[in-house]
Amino acid sequence: MEIKAVKLYEDGFMTQDFAFGGSADKDTLDAEKKYPSSLQNYLIDTGNEIILIDTGLPGETPDMAPNEGQKIYPGHKIEDYLSALSSLGYRPEQVTKILLTHKHPDHSGELRSFSNAKVYLSSEEADALKLDGENIVRAEFKDGPYHNFDKSEKISEGVYLIPAPGHTTGNSIVIAENDGIFYMMHGDVTYTDAALIENKLSVVFEDKEAAKITLENIREFINNNPTVYLSTHTPEGIINLQEKKIMKL
Repeated sequence: MEIKAVKLYEDGFMTQDFAFGGSADKDTLDAEKKYPSSLQNYLIDTGNEIILIDTGLPGETPDMAPNEGQKIYPGHKIEDYLSALSSLGYRPEQVTKILLTHKHPDHSGELRSFSNAKVYLSSEEADALKLDGENIVRAEFKDGPYHNFDKSEKISEGVYLIPAPGHTTGNSIVIAENDGIFYMMHGDVTYTDAALIENKLSVVFEDKEAAKITLENIREFINNNPTVYLSTHTPEGIINLQEKKIMKL
């Protein structure tokens, strides 16, 4: 199994009040303090299957400069999603499965380009995106508990889709097992690793109480299992993957 980053944007930023503001006292946050931001999704090559974790922004999304007072800026565009996939050596028709963490356009933007792939996602997110058809698989999370998570759906050998509501109602995470290490691709449970370490939510959520429980479950899993934490919106995700860096809380 190989796990690769599909690199889309770089050299961005996010402010502390954005990354921590969902659960921290705003009086303790520094709106001027910034953390590095980027945009990348992930790909799992099992040797038999090519599985995408999310599909980036729509290709026509323009490169944009940050605005005054902007709380999160993904950076400058490196490549659109299909070009970035090609740079890794893959063609759209090779993709067998897509695991969608949630509905937001920086995760679902190029679903349209993979008509041959099965798309796995929660029913809530499928409804929100109005997705239907033979290639849409509404995950039933029928495969029982996975470690400390109550439900899971086994997608392939060593690859699991797991409910993680809060950021969106039907948000999911993906965990891939390889050589004794757990690779957690989580969409937007946190935006920067510092928020995970300090147990803070961002300001973006649909269900705050569910988001708190999800973050607690993820922290429990990481404390009990050697986990590489792969984020979408921070270059730490790329570094963690390259270095196989085990998250320490």
